[in-house]
Amino acid sequence: MAAVVSGIGPKIKALRKQKGYSLQSLAERADVSAATIHKIEQSDMVPTITTLLKIATALGRPVSYFVEEEDDDNYPTVFTPADGRSPIYTSHVGIKLDGISGPYGEFLVAAAVATVIPGASSGSKPLQHAGEELIYLVSGELEFRVGDVTHVLKPGDALHFLTHQTHFWRNPGDGNAVAIWMAVRPQ
Repeated sequence: MAAVVSGIGPKIKALRKQKGYSLQSLAERADVSAATIHKIEQSDMVPTITTLLKIATALGRPVSYFVEEEDDDNYPTVFTPADGRSPIYTSHVGIKLDGISGPYGEFLVAAAVATVIPGASSGSKPLQHAGEELIYLVSGELEFRVGDVTHVLKPGDALHFLTHQTHFWRNPGDGNAVAIWMAVRPQ
C-alpha cells in the first residue's frame, strides 16, 4: 500500500508536465490550491479522495490511474473472465459498471458492461470532458443527447462521439438498459 500512496504525487507531476500545465493552471482547473498540489507531488501530503477526484478530472484521468500499482510488463495483456469483472466507481445514480478491460493507466481504452435502471440519467448538467466514448446497446433503450442532436439507441445500435461535445444520457424505458460502454482517454 505504501508504494501505491507514494506513487500518487509523481504520477500527478508527470502527467501535469506532459500536458504542459503549470502548478497554477492545474490548481485553477482542479479548484485545488497550487500549494496543495505541490505538496502532493512532493509526497509531503496524501490527498483526500475529494482532492484526488478533482485533480484526476482536471488531468482527464480516472482516480484509478493514480492508485493502481505499476506493472513492469512492457506488453500488458489482461484476461477478464465473465465472473471476474471488477466494479467501476461512478458518481451517477442508477448505473452499474462492471469492468471488462485492463487497468486504465496501462491502456488508452476502458470498457464496461453498463446496466442502467429505468429513469436513470447523467444528471441535469451536461457532461463535457476530453476523450471519446463508444456505446453498443445490448438490450433495453438509451437516449443520448450529443450537442443539439438526440439519439435513441435500440438493441444493436451503437453511438461513437468525441466527448468534448456536451452530452447527456438517460434510460427512458421501462426496463434495464445493458450496454458495452467504452471510453478512450486522451493521450
